[in-house]
Amino acid sequence: MENIGFIGFGNMAQALAMGFNASEKGSSYRIFAYAPNQKKLKENCSRIGSVPCASLGELVSKCDTIFFACKPYQIEGVLGEIGKDLEGKQLVSVAAGWDYERFAGLIPETAKIQCIMPNTPVSVSEGVLLVAEENNWDENEREELLNLLGSVGRVVELPTRLMNAGMAVSGCGPAFVDMIIEALADGAVKNGIQRKQAYELVCQTLIGSAKLQLETGIHPGELKDNVCSPGGVTIKGVAVLEEEGIRSALIKAIDVCAK
Repeated sequence: MENIGFIGFGNMAQALAMGFNASEKGSSYRIFAYAPNQKKLKENCSRIGSVPCASLGELVSKCDTIFFACKPYQIEGVLGEIGKDLEGKQLVSVAAGWDYERFAGLIPETAKIQCIMPNTPVSVSEGVLLVAEENNWDENEREELLNLLGSVGRVVELPTRLMNAGMAVSGCGPAFVDMIIEALADGAVKNGIQRKQAYELVCQTLIGSAKLQLETGIHPGELKDNVCSPGGVTIKGVAVLEEEGIRSALIKAIDVCAK
């Protein structure tokens, strides 16, 4: 896995490339990319530190590990163009709605396919990378891939049937969290705090709260209770959030994304 190629170089592919380049493990690989808009591709590759390719064929010829990061509806067309050249290649799909079984009918028997779903925080090595358990990679090859993915975040393996539900949380979740960040910061600004400081306060609070739960394993409800003194300030705010349906809204958001 010395050369890594990205077919499609949009936001997710760029986030992965940035994360790989910044990590000790990922920086040992050379990253290539192809996208139809060559001008934009060259600009993004120059900014991130990747090598632009003029064609799909050029990318496939240079890379043994290829990330399918194009739009899901484009994959069949891409496979129709380069499918015969994928013999023995290691393929990684980040396309929503595509699973092992769907790929298996369209690629050569000797090609290896692994479906994953990263999220954008991989660009700062704090991502979540969902990895489908169903694959046909050799054990050593897959271990190397998981080590690479682990260099940019937390790897979570899931049965294929749960990938959509997982994606709704970790893939769509950053947008929901960003809305929460913005709303909490707006509340701080409303009460006189400068915008930059408001974001700093909110983001560090989220980071610290999440890290506390991950490292202690304490139930979030108990952690919440630890902050809520009887008749205190926090419980009053919690009551307002319950009245406004914050739990129900977030659960419904996950449901609609999973479907």
